Amino acid sequence: MSLEGKNVLILTTNFGTEQDELVRPAAGLRKAGAAVTVAAQKDEPVQTVVSDRDPGAVVPPDTTLAKASEEDYAAVVVPGGTVNADQLRTDADARRLLAAFAEAGKPVAAICHGPWLLVDSGLARGRDLTSYASLRPDLENAGATWTDREVVVDTSGGHTLITSRDPGDLDAFTTAIADALRAGGGGARN
Repeated sequence: MSLEGKNVLILTTNFGTEQDELVRPAAGLRKAGAAVTVAAQKDEPVQTVVSDRDPGAVVPPDTTLAKASEEDYAAVVVPGGTVNADQLRTDADARRLLAAFAEAGKPVAAICHGPWLLVDSGLARGRDLTSYASLRPDLENAGATWTDREVVVDTSGGHTLITSRDPGDLDAFTTAIADALRAGGGGARN
């Protein structure tokens, strides 16, 4: 079933996002028919990285975090990259957006270090999730139940929460996002 008519927002900073965790979900969701918008902190190119060290692709953003609104999208995706995730977790607009998606009952997806934003947005408590292994103590201290699986889909908190561990899990991660959108997890407006 096509994702045509579904709009997905990907949150990023302008430096330090893990290349494949931004590029591959965007490509996979677009291939399935979704429209994907990349929102960065600034209206400047996003310099991705590979394995947190090497320069990756440069991705042009479509909008900024400040201009993006949950009302225009069916789901939100938070890629990892240690620097990206560490900066996003303290960004007021990123936290505002995640909280708005959750409040609207729309899917929230985060991979690798991206779940740090779930902690600082108040969305981890009481939820089952996964992440890059080094985040386990942070997530458990925030009240989450952490599991070492390629993808964890938790529908218990009023919105679907999708998490994965690392770039090796991207196929399962992207499929879970698409499945949530197909199941109608995009709210009434999308």
